[in-house]
Amino acid sequence: MYLTPQHILLAGATGLTGEHLLDRLLNEPTVTRVLAPSRRPLAEHPHLENPVGDPAVFLPQLNGRVDIAFCCLGTTIKVAGSEAAFRAVDLDMVVAFSKRAREMGARHLLVISALGADAKSKIFYNRVKGEMEEALKAQDWPQLTIARPSLLLGERIEPRLGEQLAGPLSKLIPGKYRGIEACQLARALWRLALEEQDGVRVVESDELRKLGK
Repeated sequence: MYLTPQHILLAGATGLTGEHLLDRLLNEPTVTRVLAPSRRPLAEHPHLENPVGDPAVFLPQLNGRVDIAFCCLGTTIKVAGSEAAFRAVDLDMVVAFSKRAREMGARHLLVISALGADAKSKIFYNRVKGEMEEALKAQDWPQLTIARPSLLLGERIEPRLGEQLAGPLSKLIPGKYRGIEACQLARALWRLALEEQDGVRVVESDELRKLGK
């Protein structure tokens, strides 16, 4: 059985994966409304609503029914500036967005986490991602899909040196550790959104690549 999403809430539409996902959503005939808040303006589209500004301000003001929510938020410690700032985005903001999406009626949340996410990990990045996953599970979503991609590949507006250096090598690594193109991840997220499967589903990078072909 498949859902037919009509009203979508999307966070992270200006990011690498979010841009690809937004383009796909706006070109899907079944989608009549995409609500995509962002810090900088997006290109106008008849089906797009784009509140612009500080998430702390506009998040509580988002309104209207939504069916499915996608969360593509994410940064790095280097970009954020500190571990605390990284946690504020990859944990606190994700949890706040998801809570608001649930309040707006979303039944299915799809969120981008990371390969190796583990709330008990000694690695800070993996630990925060794991804590985020646990916090979302505690929100008791009817349907929660957690995507755990490996290194994301693609051209960012602001290139990340580590990804540029590791990207070519990651394509040679087998299994779930191989890098995944952001456009593949976006396609996989859309396919997963169409599936009706109650409960929590964790999708590792190798499966995401297959779904995104």
